[in-house]
Amino acid sequence: MSEVWYQAGLSFQCTGCGNCCSGPQTGFVWVSDQEIAAIAEKMNMGDDIDRFERQFVRTIGNRKSLVEYSDGDCIFLDPTLRQCSVYEARPIQCRTWPFWKENLASPTQWGQAAKSCPGCNRGKLYSLTQIEKILANSDQAASE
Repeated sequence: MSEVWYQAGLSFQCTGCGNCCSGPQTGFVWVSDQEIAAIAEKMNMGDDIDRFERQFVRTIGNRKSLVEYSDGDCIFLDPTLRQCSVYEARPIQCRTWPFWKENLASPTQWGQAAKSCPGCNRGKLYSLTQIEKILANSDQAASE
Protein backbone atom coordinates (compact mmCIF):
# COMPACT_ATOMS: atom_id res chain seq x y z
CA MET A 1 0.00 0.00 0.00
CA SER A 2 1.31 3.44 -0.84
CA GLU A 3 2.03 5.85 1.96
CA VAL A 4 -0.97 7.82 3.13
CA TRP A 5 -1.04 11.27 4.65
CA TYR A 6 -2.24 9.90 8.01
CA GLN A 7 0.68 7.46 8.32
CA ALA A 8 1.29 8.60 11.94
CA GLY A 9 -2.36 8.00 12.83
CA LEU A 10 -5.26 10.30 13.65
CA SER A 11 -6.88 11.32 16.90
CA PHE A 12 -10.58 11.06 17.54
CA GLN A 13 -12.78 11.03 20.62
CA CYS A 14 -16.53 11.20 20.27
CA THR A 15 -17.94 14.14 22.22
CA GLY A 16 -21.54 12.99 21.90
CA CYS A 17 -22.56 16.23 20.19
CA GLY A 18 -24.79 14.52 17.59
CA ASN A 19 -23.42 16.62 14.70
CA CYS A 20 -22.61 13.52 12.63
CA CYS A 21 -26.27 12.48 12.88
CA SER A 22 -27.91 15.80 12.16
CA GLY A 23 -28.48 18.37 9.50
CA PRO A 24 -28.80 18.29 5.74
CA GLN A 25 -25.11 17.40 5.21
CA THR A 26 -25.43 13.94 6.78
CA GLY A 27 -26.69 12.13 3.68
CA PHE A 28 -27.71 8.50 3.49
CA VAL A 29 -27.19 6.00 6.30
CA TRP A 30 -26.88 2.74 4.40
CA VAL A 31 -28.04 -0.37 6.23
CA SER A 32 -27.84 -4.08 5.55
CA ASP A 33 -30.63 -6.54 6.29
CA GLN A 34 -28.61 -7.75 9.29
CA GLU A 35 -28.35 -4.19 10.64
CA ILE A 36 -32.07 -3.62 10.05
CA ALA A 37 -32.84 -6.75 12.06
CA ALA A 38 -30.54 -5.65 14.90
CA ILE A 39 -32.07 -2.17 15.10
CA ALA A 40 -35.59 -3.60 14.93
CA GLU A 41 -34.72 -5.97 17.76
CA LYS A 42 -33.33 -3.08 19.82
CA MET A 43 -36.66 -1.31 19.33
CA ASN A 44 -38.68 -4.41 20.27
CA MET A 45 -39.87 -4.74 16.68
CA GLY A 46 -37.82 -7.81 15.82
CA ASP A 47 -40.95 -9.86 15.24
CA ASP A 48 -42.21 -7.45 12.58
CA ILE A 49 -39.31 -6.46 10.32
CA ASP A 50 -41.70 -5.46 7.53
CA ARG A 51 -43.40 -2.89 9.76
CA PHE A 52 -40.01 -1.63 10.95
CA GLU A 53 -38.83 -1.19 7.36
CA ARG A 54 -42.01 0.63 6.31
CA GLN A 55 -41.53 3.06 9.19
CA PHE A 56 -37.74 3.56 9.32
CA VAL A 57 -36.12 2.43 6.05
CA ARG A 58 -36.29 3.59 2.45
CA THR A 59 -34.99 1.94 -0.69
CA ILE A 60 -32.67 3.89 -2.96
CA GLY A 61 -31.79 1.97 -6.09
CA ASN A 62 -30.87 -1.48 -4.82
CA ARG A 63 -29.75 -0.27 -1.38
CA LYS A 64 -31.52 0.55 1.86
CA SER A 65 -31.08 3.69 3.95
CA LEU A 66 -32.52 4.89 7.22
CA VAL A 67 -35.08 7.62 6.82
CA GLU A 68 -34.44 11.03 8.30
CA TYR A 69 -36.49 13.94 9.50
CA SER A 70 -37.18 16.82 7.10
CA ASP A 71 -34.26 18.78 8.60
CA GLY A 72 -31.86 15.93 7.79
CA ASP A 73 -31.54 14.58 11.34
CA CYS A 74 -31.37 10.81 11.65
CA ILE A 75 -34.68 9.26 12.64
CA PHE A 76 -32.93 7.68 15.65
CA LEU A 77 -31.29 10.85 16.97
CA ASP A 78 -33.06 11.91 20.14
CA PRO A 79 -33.69 15.63 19.51
CA THR A 80 -33.48 16.57 23.18
CA LEU A 81 -30.56 14.44 24.36
CA ARG A 82 -28.73 14.62 20.99
CA GLN A 83 -27.93 10.92 21.38
CA CYS A 84 -28.64 7.85 19.31
CA SER A 85 -31.68 5.98 20.57
CA VAL A 86 -30.38 2.71 19.07
CA TYR A 87 -26.69 3.28 19.89
CA GLU A 88 -25.84 -0.34 20.71
CA ALA A 89 -27.32 -1.48 17.38
CA ARG A 90 -26.24 1.47 15.21
CA PRO A 91 -25.07 0.62 11.67
CA ILE A 92 -21.39 0.13 10.79
CA GLN A 93 -21.51 3.40 8.85
CA CYS A 94 -22.22 5.20 12.12
CA ARG A 95 -19.70 3.11 14.07
CA THR A 96 -16.87 3.99 11.69
CA TRP A 97 -17.31 7.79 11.66
CA PRO A 98 -15.09 9.80 11.05
CA PHE A 99 -12.83 7.19 9.46
CA TRP A 100 -14.63 7.18 6.11
CA LYS A 101 -12.76 7.07 2.80
CA GLU A 102 -14.00 10.50 1.81
CA ASN A 103 -12.77 12.02 5.09
CA LEU A 104 -9.39 10.30 4.75
CA ALA A 105 -8.86 11.29 1.11
CA SER A 106 -6.72 14.29 2.08
CA PRO A 107 -5.82 16.50 5.01
CA THR A 108 -8.26 19.05 3.58
CA GLN A 109 -11.11 16.55 3.63
CA TRP A 110 -10.24 15.55 7.22
CA GLY A 111 -10.21 19.24 8.10
CA GLN A 112 -13.68 19.64 6.61
CA ALA A 113 -14.95 16.77 8.77
CA ALA A 114 -13.28 18.34 11.81
CA LYS A 115 -15.17 21.61 11.24
CA SER A 116 -18.43 19.88 12.11
CA CYS A 117 -17.02 17.22 14.44
CA PRO A 118 -15.35 18.50 17.61
CA GLY A 119 -14.01 14.99 18.31
CA CYS A 120 -11.61 15.03 15.35
CA ASN A 121 -7.98 15.76 16.22
CA ARG A 122 -8.46 15.14 19.94
CA GLY A 123 -8.53 12.21 22.32
CA LYS A 124 -7.47 8.69 21.40
CA LEU A 125 -4.79 8.29 18.73
CA TYR A 126 -5.79 5.66 16.16
CA SER A 127 -2.81 4.04 14.47
CA LEU A 128 -2.60 3.50 10.73
CA THR A 129 -3.28 -0.21 11.34
CA GLN A 130 -6.41 0.57 13.35
CA ILE A 131 -7.67 2.99 10.71
CA GLU A 132 -7.07 0.44 7.94
CA LYS A 133 -9.02 -2.16 9.94
CA ILE A 134 -11.93 0.28 10.35
CA LEU A 135 -11.86 0.97 6.60
CA ALA A 136 -11.83 -2.76 5.81
CA ASN A 137 -14.84 -3.36 8.08
CA SER A 138 -16.63 -0.45 6.45
CA ASP A 139 -15.88 -1.77 2.95
CA GLN A 140 -17.09 -5.24 3.90
CA ALA A 141 -20.35 -3.85 5.28
CA ALA A 142 -20.89 -1.73 2.16
CA SER A 143 -20.64 -4.80 -0.05
CA GLU A 144 -23.28 -6.75 1.91
